[in-house]
Amino acid sequence: MAVTTKATIASFGGKLLKCSHNASTTSCEMGFNLYIPPQAILNSLHKVPLLIYLAGLTCTGDNGAEKGFFQHAASKKGIAVLYPDTSPRGLQIPGEDDSYDFGTGAGFYVDATKEPWSKGYNMYSYIASELPTTVSDAFKQIDASRVSIFGHSMGGHGALTLFLKNPGKYRSVSAFAPIANPINSDWGRKAFGGYFGEDDKVKWAEHDATELVKSWMGDPLDILIDVGTADNFYKQGQLLPENFEKAAEGKGRVNIRWQDGYDHSYFTMATFADDHVNHAARYLLG
Repeated sequence: MAVTTKATIASFGGKLLKCSHNASTTSCEMGFNLYIPPQAILNSLHKVPLLIYLAGLTCTGDNGAEKGFFQHAASKKGIAVLYPDTSPRGLQIPGEDDSYDFGTGAGFYVDATKEPWSKGYNMYSYIASELPTTVSDAFKQIDASRVSIFGHSMGGHGALTLFLKNPGKYRSVSAFAPIANPINSDWGRKAFGGYFGEDDKVKWAEHDATELVKSWMGDPLDILIDVGTADNFYKQGQLLPENFEKAAEGKGRVNIRWQDGYDHSYFTMATFADDHVNHAARYLLG
């Protein structure tokens, strides 16, 4: 589908584009932000790898682009950064705007199987296939063969599950405060019950990083995860990174860094943004 660029903003020597397109998977217009680093601005024939950032509950594609400071390291390394939205919008499904943690702004990066959500809440297919294809077709500077993924909270869940469900598709993965074991958290149970149905626990497990990593047969893992010790959602049992760490034993390296005094906000992400971009760069540029 054709991409419309609605704004172009200078950022760290590159350009941050605010774009939209009509998406078939979600049955609506979807917005996204795309950062093109200076290397691809100065030479339009220069191909750059792509790092996909998945945002958390209530967010749009603007939040990470405007508050995450990922462009700083991406500009130095020559990496494009894609910031998708977190759900379809405006589908007029009854109840989709009733709560912050289900429906609008809370697509959970799954393909819903339960009506009426299955008519457009297909964020897994949108992120895994339609959006990156649309972006690489529209922006020839993007090297579609070199893609990594990372995210925050619900987006950390999305990044981990997309990586684990598609061995070899992404060069690397990392996460800030991910919902790492959603079948055992209130957020996850609400989302999966609504999108898949309360009885389809097999489907639930197919989108739970802690369950998926148990059967990982790919290359040894190298996953960076940052969690703040002052994160209230961690304290409430919504994130459960320890469960993921235990399930991943023997599968490679899961580096959970406990950041003293940091919370669940974009201030935490901005502080450690360079580390996550550099983690991806080792695989995208190596």
